[in-house]
Amino acid sequence: MKNKKRNNGTEGVDLAALDRRRARLEGCASVGLLLVCVALAIPFFNLTEISSMVWCRWIYAAGALIYLIARAFVGTDPRESLRVRRLRRVEFWAGVAFCIGAGMWFYNFNRLGEIIITGGTLGIIRDTVMFTLVGAALQLIASWMIYFRKKRDMQSRVNE
Repeated sequence: MKNKKRNNGTEGVDLAALDRRRARLEGCASVGLLLVCVALAIPFFNLTEISSMVWCRWIYAAGALIYLIARAFVGTDPRESLRVRRLRRVEFWAGVAFCIGAGMWFYNFNRLGEIIITGGTLGIIRDTVMFTLVGAALQLIASWMIYFRKKRDMQSRVNE
């Protein structure tokens, strides 16, 4: 009888290139999150000025799109467990929530931009803040769960 090695779907996959691509895409996702954070924080410094919202919404949308693309193309690592791959999909849905927030910012700015001169920016970015919090919560929970699951998987491999 021949000894069969466990393959785990890694046959024909350049694991080093996959790790490099994943590291680059994680960096892009971090840049996208920073753009989202900065663009959302700037309107809170002067709540009565709407002129800063014209360019902040574009920065927010660019950051959300960069984050979404990075999470969409991160690829699956055949070495990861099924649970970790599913948690990576949750990170993608966090990007979808950021993009919906960007869309709501554009929609509310066009709908309420002329009306809310005295009310400030909170009426315009209310929905954006809500979707950003949803995306941030999804990202945070998924990141923690991925970290602890990968840690558990590494400990189980060491014990084998």
